[in-house]
Amino acid sequence: MNNNLFEAFNNGFLKLTNQMVSFADIPWSKHPVFEGVELKHIVTSKDTDGKFSYHLVRIAPNKSIENHTHETQLETHEVVAGFGVCINDGITLPYEVGTISIMPSGIPHEVTAGDDGLYLFAKFIPALC
Repeated sequence: MNNNLFEAFNNGFLKLTNQMVSFADIPWSKHPVFEGVELKHIVTSKDTDGKFSYHLVRIAPNKSIENHTHETQLETHEVVAGFGVCINDGITLPYEVGTISIMPSGIPHEVTAGDDGLYLFAKFIPALC
């Protein structure tokens, strides 16, 4: 698997008119529920007055973000490295680099990484945290 794109984001920057934040300075956090899932909270609710949030997500090989629903947030995924599948509202979608998927609020979904893991950007509107 080519992780170059993932590493570019993992070590990238949030560039704003009044500041620049290095992603390398943002720690990885273990998901509180799903084993083998880590998040890097790039843009949080406090940065956007709750309007949206961006998270870099790392799913270990053959691990899953199991079936769940966000009642108030629309969620998007942008796959930046690896392979896997997303089950979005009962439909199985292959996840590969370049895939974008949208989960409206209230729609059940889950994501499972393939043998090499899966790396994506997850964006939430309004913010998840």
